[in-house]
Amino acid sequence: MKNLNKITRIIMKVLEITHWVAAAIMTVIVICSVAVPQHLRNFIDRCPFENESEITAYGFEVTMFDTDGKLNMMTLFLFGIGAVVIYSLMAMIFRNLYLILKKSEGATPFQKCNVRMLTEIGIFSVSVPLAGLFMSTVLRLVLGVNSVETSISCDGFIMGIIVLCLTQFFVRGAELEKDVDGLL
Repeated sequence: MKNLNKITRIIMKVLEITHWVAAAIMTVIVICSVAVPQHLRNFIDRCPFENESEITAYGFEVTMFDTDGKLNMMTLFLFGIGAVVIYSLMAMIFRNLYLILKKSEGATPFQKCNVRMLTEIGIFSVSVPLAGLFMSTVLRLVLGVNSVETSISCDGFIMGIIVLCLTQFFVRGAELEKDVDGLL
């Protein structure tokens, strides 16, 4: 069990760092789409997308090319902002998972800080599809309802609700543990 916990912590840390890197890359793309749009357009034109016209970040999906096949820089800019938020939220989820595993090693998982971090995981999970919905709305308002095709997955919302419900069991476990410690 100890080795499994260590492996899981390593995986959580790698996933956290990967998501921070993805957020940083998307930040660079957002800046480039405003500062040097032609260079970014040339770079993307050279990349083999294999007829892929959609870009996605955890269920927030946007078509990045116009009907005439040209890269829409405003779409890329707005998607990038949403992707930075989404990747940052996911990085925080993996960070909290890592910290929960680390703090629970050799101790009880029913600690006040673990309950707080588990609650944050639920909030972050719910926030991922909400960020996608918000940015989808912004895209439609800025570019026009018929000018952009977006898609949103609500899986994170459902998972966040489940985590928030499970958090209540950890709250109760922490209370019971405190009561037991008071009796001893």
